[in-house]
Amino acid sequence: MEWMKALAMLVGRILLVLIFLNSGIDKVGHFEGTAQYMAKAGMPYTSFFLLGAIVFELVGSMTVILGFLTRWGTLLLILFLIPTTLIFHGNVADRMQMIHFMKNVGMLGGCFFLLGAGPGRFSLDHLFSGRKRRR
Repeated sequence: MEWMKALAMLVGRILLVLIFLNSGIDKVGHFEGTAQYMAKAGMPYTSFFLLGAIVFELVGSMTVILGFLTRWGTLLLILFLIPTTLIFHGNVADRMQMIHFMKNVGMLGGCFFLLGAGPGRFSLDHLFSGRKRRR
């Protein structure tokens, strides 16, 4: 049953970060519109922070999907999620914003779990480690 655990960890980490991958790609394709949205939320230096968000989302999600430098990629996603959640979804009096806030809190929980548990056996981290990990 060890393979089932490893497969579940692979599928779980991929599903966890698909939203970040999609969001990062969308930001690249709609850079100006996203920058305008950020400016309306009161963010300064929108191009700078938007570029950072794109890098954090794309690099973070790809490292997690591949299981390569997984914990570092997960940290990027956590560092992206915290301010994003507070700045763009902090109005919990609005029902839709509360839903987005709680979605982000759930993703944050998944990221912390991945940070603690690691990527599992079906990962490049495990392959390059040269030793068996029990994850």
